[in-house]
Amino acid sequence: MINKGELIDNRYKIIKSIGEGGMANVYLAWDTILEREVAVKILRGDLAEDEKFVRRFQREANAASSLRHPNIVEMYDVGEDNGKYFIVMEYVDGKTLKSLIKKRGALNLNEAIDIMLQLASGIACAHDSYIIHRDIKPQNVLILEDGRVKITDFGIAMALNSNELTQTNSVMGSVHYLPPEQASGSGSTIKSDIYSLGILMFELLTGSVPFKGDNAVEIAIKHMKDPIPSVCNINPSIPQSVENIILKATAKNPKNRYDSVSEMYEDLKTCLDPLRFEEKRLVYKYPEHNLENTKTITKLESREIKNKSLEIDEDKKSEKSDKKLNRALTVAGIVCVVIVLIGLIFIFVLSIDKSKDVYVPSNLEGLSEKEACKKIEKADLICKVDYVFDEEYEEDVVIKTSPKSDTKIKAGNTVTITVSSFEDTIEVQDYTKKKLDVVKAELEEAGIRVVTTPKKVTKDDKIEENSIISQSVKAGERLQKNNDVIELVYATLITVYPDFTDGTYTRDLIQQFCDDNDITCVFKEEEDNHFNEGDIILQSRSVGDEVKAKTTLTITIATNSKEEPKIDETLEG
Repeated sequence: MINKGELIDNRYKIIKSIGEGGMANVYLAWDTILEREVAVKILRGDLAEDEKFVRRFQREANAASSLRHPNIVEMYDVGEDNGKYFIVMEYVDGKTLKSLIKKRGALNLNEAIDIMLQLASGIACAHDSYIIHRDIKPQNVLILEDGRVKITDFGIAMALNSNELTQTNSVMGSVHYLPPEQASGSGSTIKSDIYSLGILMFELLTGSVPFKGDNAVEIAIKHMKDPIPSVCNINPSIPQSVENIILKATAKNPKNRYDSVSEMYEDLKTCLDPLRFEEKRLVYKYPEHNLENTKTITKLESREIKNKSLEIDEDKKSEKSDKKLNRALTVAGIVCVVIVLIGLIFIFVLSIDKSKDVYVPSNLEGLSEKEACKKIEKADLICKVDYVFDEEYEEDVVIKTSPKSDTKIKAGNTVTITVSSFEDTIEVQDYTKKKLDVVKAELEEAGIRVVTTPKKVTKDDKIEENSIISQSVKAGERLQKNNDVIELVYATLITVYPDFTDGTYTRDLIQQFCDDNDITCVFKEEEDNHFNEGDIILQSRSVGDEVKAKTTLTITIATNSKEEPKIDETLEG
């Protein structure tokens, strides 16, 4: 078992366990380099000790890591750390398709077809990359709240030897979707995945797998031998066009199946077209059973029959001795009942003692989780912890309890403490003067929603284009992932009209300014003896106004009178 906070490969910090299986344990972790949540799947101990399996696992997982498809859980990394073999995958916050079926039973027709289209699309992508899943089942399909599905476990499924029927929970779960050719010891092909998809489609529409049994061998024999039940008989509202897809996908003879998952996908797209509802039931082109399957069935069945016959012989031999034991067993049974009754009375007395009244300890608020739980357990109570983010409290501080302190309750009851946690938060940095696109990407990757607001600046402000000027949350404060918002105000550089009349601008300089900013410049002359010839005396755009392209600027230039001043002749004498 991996502990919270443990670092895998000096990179992936374990946050919590999110699943345990027959082959691996899955943990939510934090990628300390790329700063994102990931799922880390660590191989179970006995598998990790099998060198042959480990080599195949690493080879197949590396191959599967190249897959990129919206319906396939992306694999980021494969490695080993102190004997722990792991896969790092995209973290998908969803439930398995198996849990959905258990909760709801059969899905409606449109839901089932939508899920199958997504699955077929993902598996087709894998097949295009020459990768066969080999273990398609609803336990390996995650479904998100918005209805999207994600196929997982490519690396582990491909590394497992699915031809060996063992007693493990893993194979007992997989055998319900096992193609006949795999059950008979043959290799897997793309048509093996098609068969498993067909069985999964049957389960989506009926809420149950088609073949059941007491052990893996019994179920495998049914896959090879028994025809699949009719979904139309189970639910008459299902059109024949839909059942035909299941029949074609789950044919015993691979020759009768779809040639590719893409072909199955195209059939799924049109199966709910009313024009197809009156299709005739599919008839297989090739025989469904072959000699190889028959031989395998004979071996498996003969083993089962032999075991059963031995049991019958033993039953006959022991029949007489059983009669002799009946009386003794009856007496022994009565004695056992008496002993059990005495034990129940004893347990009842103890339970009365344990149900004494106790008080929830005082002053739990402000303590650490460890300190609070220690006090609660000392009071003969059970400590349960809920984690929340509250900006008013430091990390690992008890905020409140339920029931409240000093409340009288029965011993053995549960006291829930609410502890402040920074686990799903980030600490805000000083983002000013940094580039907007870089900071925005980092925050959104961490799960923080970013609102951006532009602020106009000029060259005189000496602020870089797109750099952050201010932020709505101060550095040092914390934001909750997938909940909080931060506003970033950034600089957008503009050009403004200068004062062309200050004496520093010539006609040529003004024309250059207009050309640089895509402005039409109009010069006009105006007679004014108060200015020197050529002085700029007026501009049509106010100083400080923002310059916008495709506009017109009018510049007025002073000219002096060309007439000589008249002399009063009467004054000459």
